[in-house]
Amino acid sequence: MGWWPFRKRRHEEVNDSPHVKGARMWLQDLREICERNYQNPSAGQSLVREIQVEWTDANRRGDLDDSLKQGLDRRAFRLLRADDEEWLGWLDNEGFWEPGWKGGFDTE
Repeated sequence: MGWWPFRKRRHEEVNDSPHVKGARMWLQDLREICERNYQNPSAGQSLVREIQVEWTDANRRGDLDDSLKQGLDRRAFRLLRADDEEWLGWLDNEGFWEPGWKGGFDTE
C-alpha cells in the first residue's frame, strides 16, 4: 500500500555530496597556503601548483563549476608569476580573496 508511512523508500543517487568543496572553501584553502608561506613565496608557489592540480581534478569530476575554476586559475596565475613584493601585495589585497574577483589589483 502506497499510503503506509513506514514503508522503505527508494534511495536515489544524489550528487549533493557533503564532501564537495565550494568556492569559499577553495579560496580559503588557497589563502591559507599562501599566508603560511608569506615569507617564502617560492614554497608557497609550489603549494599553489599542487592545489591547482586538485581543483582541476575536481573540475573534471564535475565537483567544481567551470566559472569557479576560472576564478581560481586567475588567482593562481597572479600568485605564480609574482615576485616577493607582489606576493605580499596579493596576500594583503582583500578583494583578491573575495568570490567573484575578476582580475586587476584593487586597492581598497
